[in-house]
Amino acid sequence: MLSILDKYIVRKFLSTFFFMLTIIMLFAMVFDVSEKLSEFISNKAPVHAIIFEYYFSFFLFHGNMFSSMIVFISVIWFTAKLAQDTELIPMFYSGKPMLRFLRPYMLSATVLMVLSLLLNHFIVPNANKLRLGFEEKYYRDVMTVQDYHADYPNNTTVYFSNYTNDEGKVSNLIVQRWDSLGKPVFFLKANTAENIPNTYRWKLNHVYLKQLQFPKGTLRQVRSMDTVFNFSIQEMAQRENVAETMTSLELSQMISKEKNKGSSRVPFYEIELHQRTSYPFATYILTLIGFSVSSQKRRGGIGMSIAIGLAFVFVYIFSMKIMAVSALNLGIPAVIAVWIPNLLFGVTSIVLYRHALR
Repeated sequence: MLSILDKYIVRKFLSTFFFMLTIIMLFAMVFDVSEKLSEFISNKAPVHAIIFEYYFSFFLFHGNMFSSMIVFISVIWFTAKLAQDTELIPMFYSGKPMLRFLRPYMLSATVLMVLSLLLNHFIVPNANKLRLGFEEKYYRDVMTVQDYHADYPNNTTVYFSNYTNDEGKVSNLIVQRWDSLGKPVFFLKANTAENIPNTYRWKLNHVYLKQLQFPKGTLRQVRSMDTVFNFSIQEMAQRENVAETMTSLELSQMISKEKNKGSSRVPFYEIELHQRTSYPFATYILTLIGFSVSSQKRRGGIGMSIAIGLAFVFVYIFSMKIMAVSALNLGIPAVIAVWIPNLLFGVTSIVLYRHALR
């Protein structure tokens, strides 16, 4: 059962968090509207689509992304306010251990952490499909892919020279296949190719087709043909943030496919997958640091506690970026790279908490 004190702190924690989240996101949306309004008007984006497809998803995505940091600022704000108003003094001198007063903080952090996990793994990816689909239709520039090359299962290599999503056609498509001994057995070249949306069916034009089979092969040239490949243009021509539109199960499946192709994008996708879990767990760490920093009355008042807290936030964000770059460029496993900042700041939070106990 929660005591009156527990309920009071939980209410303060959650109300401060959601208030700050709403204020910060409203400011973010105002700046975003001012930047993109002219494009929305020129592309005749419907008002209901702007509100419900774009900005509703915008709120979920960015609000959840920065939720751990907002938790940190919220804890510092309302705890420093309690300390400044001397509300913490009778709590700490009541004879109960300080750990007892930390319980409602961690309970509130657990609620927000579980909510963030659900959003990260299931809800936000589906919302991002609406947001990025809206951007694709009303805001984004044309996507161009040049000199694509990838290996696919069954010893198959695929290459094309150019693709733009407004035309929807691939130029100079080449598909080659080898046997288990490395000997070529199939070669296809098409001047242009078009993938039927959401299928593996293709329409090829001006095709040069060669089957290399012992003891003799076949050679054909056809003006056009329909065929089926084990790849689609959606798999080959993707924007960098395509992982944001996938649930964790879908993202795991795509990572397996990209590994089979030897794609250089695998570390990006693995970082995205593991960050969906590591970021929410940072809520515990930042809550403990925020409590430890702001639970003492300081000469500089609330402003000093907030300044100290923001310094920790900046260092934490910087360490996350450094480890992400290390995973991409130095080959550090993504799961290790995304959890190292949590480990380091977890140790820091314990040290600060022990210092606060004094």
